[in-house]
Amino acid sequence: MIRGVAETVLYADDLVAAARFYANVLGLAVVRQPDDLMAVVRVNPTSVVLLFNHRSSAVPSRNVPSHGTVGPGHVAFLVDKLEAWRERLRAAGVPIEREIDWPRGGRSIYVRDPANNSVELMDRDIWP
Repeated sequence: MIRGVAETVLYADDLVAAARFYANVLGLAVVRQPDDLMAVVRVNPTSVVLLFNHRSSAVPSRNVPSHGTVGPGHVAFLVDKLEAWRERLRAAGVPIEREIDWPRGGRSIYVRDPANNSVELMDRDIWP
């Protein structure tokens, strides 16, 4: 049985700027400082977002299988108090790209991180 997602990966050329966004704007803890390969931010006690430089992570013969993509990815965070997040984003100068009221209930706010990844903040599970 799968109990959840332990980690997800987004790619960024500027890992320092990406880690700063997730720490300063979203309030996540940086648990591995950026280096040439990656940075890691903790979402909750059992989940992390790995921020990789796609060129470094695609190098063959690393200790884990090589991977890497080019272009924006997507991550969605389940949050409380979406209105407070809207204000936090505005105060941080982060433009809101889109807001959606889902037909089955729930709302989402979409922004972009410094690497142009789509970051969704949602106030409830929207999937049936």
